[in-house]
Amino acid sequence: MYIQWNKKGENKNYPTAIIRQSYRENGKSKKRTIANLGKCSIEEIKAIELALKNKGNLGKLTNIKESLKLLTAHQGISFGANWTIYQIAKKLGIEKVLNSFNNPQQAKLALWQIISRIVDQGSRLSAVRMARDEASDEILHFSRSFNEDDLYKNLAWLGSNQEEIENRLFKVLKDKEKPSLFLYDVTSSYLEGVCNELAEWGYSRDKKKGKKQIVIGLLCNEEGTPVSVEVFMGNTSDTSTFRSQIDKVSQRFGCTKITFVGDKGMIKSAQIKNLGDENFHYITSITKPQIKKLVKEGVFQLELFEDSLVEVQHEGIRYILRKNPIRAEEIKQNRVEKESKIKEMVKKQNEHLQDHPKAKITTALKKIENKIIQLKLSRWLSAEAIERNIQIRINDEEKQREFEFDGCYAIKTDLSKEEISAELVHDRYKDLAKVEWAFRTAKTTHLEIRPLYVIKEKSTRGHILICMLAYIIEQELRKAWNKLDVTPEEGLKRLRTLCTTEIKIKNITLNKITKPNKQTDILLKNLQISLPKALPKRKINVDTRKKLTQ
Repeated sequence: MYIQWNKKGENKNYPTAIIRQSYRENGKSKKRTIANLGKCSIEEIKAIELALKNKGNLGKLTNIKESLKLLTAHQGISFGANWTIYQIAKKLGIEKVLNSFNNPQQAKLALWQIISRIVDQGSRLSAVRMARDEASDEILHFSRSFNEDDLYKNLAWLGSNQEEIENRLFKVLKDKEKPSLFLYDVTSSYLEGVCNELAEWGYSRDKKKGKKQIVIGLLCNEEGTPVSVEVFMGNTSDTSTFRSQIDKVSQRFGCTKITFVGDKGMIKSAQIKNLGDENFHYITSITKPQIKKLVKEGVFQLELFEDSLVEVQHEGIRYILRKNPIRAEEIKQNRVEKESKIKEMVKKQNEHLQDHPKAKITTALKKIENKIIQLKLSRWLSAEAIERNIQIRINDEEKQREFEFDGCYAIKTDLSKEEISAELVHDRYKDLAKVEWAFRTAKTTHLEIRPLYVIKEKSTRGHILICMLAYIIEQELRKAWNKLDVTPEEGLKRLRTLCTTEIKIKNITLNKITKPNKQTDILLKNLQISLPKALPKRKINVDTRKKLTQ
């Protein structure tokens, strides 16, 4: 006998069931109805169905009841953020590239360092603690246990294989046609301690006094996705990092007909010559003194700088001119504030001289003059002492000249009009903001490159490579969640609350995946990521070698 579920009449909202029996008569298979269960509830029908299915072993139902008494359910491990990042790493080909080196343990350790960098931004020690407390082996399936020493060795492995990792990742990330434009910029990052093998004193963009630093060059494609990152000694100038990028694109990536985009401090005459030797092109800008010089020489006139783009061609070079009215107003306001600051300082110094007859006016005057130089106002503002009173002098004519060029900028390129329009030249130069955004994300907001505690050169390169790969994934999160008005940090914070339910029945343990709430489900759907039904039991033990109490 068995239960057969039917629909009652035309209305399909009221399911009913009957008990049917199969039998044979004269060699033919037939069925008959034993009972109509139309007056029974769904729960009662299902109970009868369960009994019929287990009619040969009704004792099994008793065993299930006893087993349920032994069942326990607890909050399991956090897995939502880790699972999401791992799935994106697979989607982007990062996992495939790392696994292509036939060293599964190192590939998985590198993936875990990327995951922990995006989720937690801590040290190698904290990455191990995170692996201990959250889903790590359950997702990545490590071949053996690990501690913080293994993660440091993994950085060295990454540093040793960086070039090949970037080459293989470039093949995965590029479209059918190789990129024709690259964005390049550099930054610096300070170090904790002085023992790092790449550490040197240099111009600190972090404005961190008393700290040695390293210089980082980031090469991105047109969309702002990093394709390579390079670490230099801390005293390396911007321009001296550029030659290696040309060689990288032409030799390692095998690209032709390339245009490099860099700022005015990066692409100068020597770099333009290097690009010309490879038949590469450039888009860059010129400095304010260069603009003034070309205006003085009559190459272009000051009146050409307007809100709309104006193009001037001179000696085979195209100049795209524009004046940003918003930026002009910002500079003007900044100059007014600086002037007010000097006037306030002069007022205080004069009051001090009056109240203290023995105070030296030369000392007070020197303070004012140094401040004027510091604020870069000496071209049109000066101070002088008349008896025991300090007065400021303003050269209105020179001040007006300073105002004239506020917000003015000029972009230059050797690309012809047939190859690219003035509007596209302007837009491609503005795309450098994508590299600046990558630096900002990696250094001061989400990924936190700093501070660096590593010492060895290979470990340093490995750490920076981890941050680059993490940024590629972070960029994907930002694209997917931007329309939801959710930052990657906010989204991952929500996903991190998604935990398993640890169910134990006798000696069996199961990490059951709970259904996400509406907000979390939306985040996952925008990434086109689905959750597994359950996670396997952890097979390895992960713990730190060093303890906090030590």
